[in-house]
Amino acid sequence: MAGNFFSSDDVPRIVVTGVGIVSPIGIGKDAFWNSLSSGVCGIRPTVSVNGAPLGAEVSGFDPLEHIYQKKFIRLMPREVQLGVASASMAMRDAGIERGSIDPYRIGVEFGASHISTTADDLLDAARGLKTVVDPAFFSTQFGTENMDQIGPLWLIKQLPNMPACHVAMEHDARGPNNTITSSESSALLALAEAVRIIERGAADVMIVGASSSHFNPVEWTRVTAYESLSHECEPDRACRPFDLNRSGTVMGEGAGSFVIESYEHAVARGATIYGEILGVGAGCDGSGDENRKQGTGLVRAIEHALRRSDLTPKHLGHINAHGKGTVLDDMTESKAYHRVLGSVAETIPVTALKSYFGHFDAGAGAVELVGSILALRHRLIPHTLNYRTADPECRLKIVRGEPRRMTSDIALSVNRTRMGQSAAAVIRAI
Repeated sequence: MAGNFFSSDDVPRIVVTGVGIVSPIGIGKDAFWNSLSSGVCGIRPTVSVNGAPLGAEVSGFDPLEHIYQKKFIRLMPREVQLGVASASMAMRDAGIERGSIDPYRIGVEFGASHISTTADDLLDAARGLKTVVDPAFFSTQFGTENMDQIGPLWLIKQLPNMPACHVAMEHDARGPNNTITSSESSALLALAEAVRIIERGAADVMIVGASSSHFNPVEWTRVTAYESLSHECEPDRACRPFDLNRSGTVMGEGAGSFVIESYEHAVARGATIYGEILGVGAGCDGSGDENRKQGTGLVRAIEHALRRSDLTPKHLGHINAHGKGTVLDDMTESKAYHRVLGSVAETIPVTALKSYFGHFDAGAGAVELVGSILALRHRLIPHTLNYRTADPECRLKIVRGEPRRMTSDIALSVNRTRMGQSAAAVIRAI
């Protein structure tokens, strides 16, 4: 049990009662956990982007099987479909049917990334052009003569708040609704806001999640322009977080969602409880090269999460690391752990789940958080794939070779953006 913070009669305990997952290693919590606990990697040669190297794509996903409001599917890009599907799984897992709870007491907090257009959206307008030889003529003609050939809902499909909107319509959630667009830290920041909403009595149930995909050709081009991608050709060597010979990250896609509610509300309706959110913290590197190199934002996020939980580093059973797999990001993350956790940083087991399904901004943080929650439920820490040689610049106790049984029921899950926006969550099994 956490200390004084959660013993206060004025602040409710917040618990997780449902999870939903669409990932490169499985659709649904059972398939996902089976792959995670068995060391099944979702990284393979890509099929959606011509000429692209390795990636981690979701296979076998049919939105018709998971989305209730089927008339809206045609208005949902891939990222939105994944997010809505994961949210529906989480609500079903929580045992909440539409109309069983006052809709004004159900809210949505969702993380999202950039949602790109596709060539098909602009195809009719492009067909009407007489020539594309002169770029200036092309742009002028496109803007003045061909706009009426573009579907009126073209822009709406790309708005980052669309996952939250469609999730709300899917479940008639009329409570607080917000979207967090902070790249990899979005999912945990959405969780933090959802916790605060319940704590202040504005909702009884919150649907929390995040989704994203890098396999749209436009999105792939945009992201690869600034990401440090792995140059490995073999899937089992592509993403190697914290390994001495890591060479970069791997693009992926996916979505994760959670149902959270107050402990009293969950018990009153007889819900199954996965775990308790003890504390969520946030921070940012701010300005200065030294702050970025030392991961100042992540240090502050972990400090705040531990303080909210009324815990110290020695209470942590394991860390679900950001573990992006790039030389600089992993080194910065490791430095942050040593700064904030002190001497115990080298003794806490660390797992890095991007080795299974790659990096995909907001959605990756949500999928990793699902991994943390299921790991606590099964009392088993998944091992980091492809980790062979320790990096003396990181000095972390990486779980390797096979899963490891937990000795503590408290986990720390973290995420950090390349700009230093960071978030951390402390979760305990129940």
